[in-house]
Amino acid sequence: MSGKSFLLPNLKLNILGFFLIGCFSMLMISCQDKPNAQNIQQEIVAAEAAFEKMASEKSIAQAFYEFADANATINRGELIHGREAILDFYKKAGLDKARLQWAPDSVFVSEAGDMAYTYGKYKMNLPDSSGQIITKTGIFHTVWKRQSDGRWKYVWD
Repeated sequence: MSGKSFLLPNLKLNILGFFLIGCFSMLMISCQDKPNAQNIQQEIVAAEAAFEKMASEKSIAQAFYEFADANATINRGELIHGREAILDFYKKAGLDKARLQWAPDSVFVSEAGDMAYTYGKYKMNLPDSSGQIITKTGIFHTVWKRQSDGRWKYVWD
């Protein structure tokens, strides 16, 4: 009888130990699998800044082309699908002398860390036919997707 009472507490401790080890392991695995949202937010802010810089230094058309995912869509009163169509739209828009400025007010990252969206204010300065600068302001909303090479490209703007 004393042998049974000796085994029973040890068996309970072993089961409890295995249970705790299992829980700890699952917790460690789940923590490792979650991307760091704060780091990804910083990546998105950097992508937005590089996007805006290219629009200022090269052209709006080139920036919207370079930062577009192959299947990107923009909404400009009509939906324009694909990088080439986006480039064509901006080349025809006559925005060569326009200056576009923006920065995200908010950045949200998906749990998987492969998608994000931003929104904020933009300002466009565009000279009219007499040379007067017309300023247009508004709100932008961009959806970003991490590419297989790790870069971020927009899929919706």
